[in-house]
Amino acid sequence: MTAALDAGAERLLALDAAHAWHPYTSTLDRDPVYPVRGAAGCEIELMDGRRLVDGMSSWWCAIHGYNHPVLNAAATEQLGRMAHVMFGGLTHAPAVGLVERLVRLTPAPLQHVFLCDSGSVSVEVAMKMALQFQQAAGRHARVRFLTVRGGYHGDTFHAMSVCDPVTGMHGLFERVLPKQLFAPVPAPRFGQPCTDADIAAFATLLAERAEEIAAVILEPIVQGAGGMRFYAADYLARVRALCDRHEVLLILDEIATGFGRTGRLFACEHAGIAPDILCVGKALTGGYVTAAATLATERVATTISAGTPGTFMHGPTFMGNPLACAIANASIDLLLARDWQAEVAAIESGLAVGLAPCRDLPGVRDVRVLGAIGVVEMTDPVPMRAVQRRFVELGVWVRPFGRLVYLMPPFIISADQLVQLCNATRRVVAELGAGRLAAAAE
Repeated sequence: MTAALDAGAERLLALDAAHAWHPYTSTLDRDPVYPVRGAAGCEIELMDGRRLVDGMSSWWCAIHGYNHPVLNAAATEQLGRMAHVMFGGLTHAPAVGLVERLVRLTPAPLQHVFLCDSGSVSVEVAMKMALQFQQAAGRHARVRFLTVRGGYHGDTFHAMSVCDPVTGMHGLFERVLPKQLFAPVPAPRFGQPCTDADIAAFATLLAERAEEIAAVILEPIVQGAGGMRFYAADYLARVRALCDRHEVLLILDEIATGFGRTGRLFACEHAGIAPDILCVGKALTGGYVTAAATLATERVATTISAGTPGTFMHGPTFMGNPLACAIANASIDLLLARDWQAEVAAIESGLAVGLAPCRDLPGVRDVRVLGAIGVVEMTDPVPMRAVQRRFVELGVWVRPFGRLVYLMPPFIISADQLVQLCNATRRVVAELGAGRLAAAAE
């Protein structure tokens, strides 16, 4: 840290080091953490007074930035009524309002909404729906899932089973995870056509194993934490047709892509298709509280409900939490009230211009931009600690992973802040290519 911390911040860091177990970290060889005093707009304020332009949207969910007065008001107003009430046997206006909004905004066949706690849980719910649907339809052998390599769907057990078996961060659990089926990573990039050869391996695997497959599960258009790849919309459209041909359900995981991140409200709109089951989360509440939803078609819901035992077997304690639903309603309304398409298009243009020079830097494999997502892929793994520290020194918050230095800023980011993010990224990537940050990491 280059700035002085007061005694309160020092005590906080000491307690954190003693007891707080952060995501994907060791308690022995700890990653550095930066104590935060507050956040507003597109900036995070550290306890030493430094302000960082946020390039991560707090893992992609804070699309409106921080401390937004509209979302603050929604939370405060709902707290004056009730923070929580069980959703079993009861209902309330925030939940019904959210269900109505989601049905209206998502593709038309999706008519039933199961509210849940988090993105990983929404994937678990989707997979259970697919399994229960096939059982109710009398296809008892259909208990596996087909996906593509390079995907990421969450950290709970069935969600882990459909993450990439190599890069999915879950190799430790391979012996106990359900065994799923994996086709190659989609080859055609976004904007390119998908040829018969491009889809052949997927089509063959589905045709040969259809009688044991309950559903296909994919992240539409953008593979997120598995590699930040952008693939062809036509590939997704062909997958939809193949699922229909073989009577296999299609689950789309829009947890990262939903609510405008790719330039469309939902990424599946790029392909003009609708899934049988859809997962949403992250930006659903604008990053205020955890909430997610799993949407299903009339066919899926009716088949499950008409089968044995006549109910869908899932029910989270905090399902339909009124506080989360009220904030989600306000977040959706806030998004739709703004010209979010223009905001995302401006971010896309700024990222394309600002990151383009990285293509000529040593050690860079690829630079790609789609909507409010910018990715610089390096040829070698990035020393995360050194790179994150350097970004903080440059006044921005960017957290790379693997070989990827990527940006997913809030939609409200200003032109100057976006330039600052891109300038910092170019500088860090240049230092990586020159070997300076690798040396610092050692």
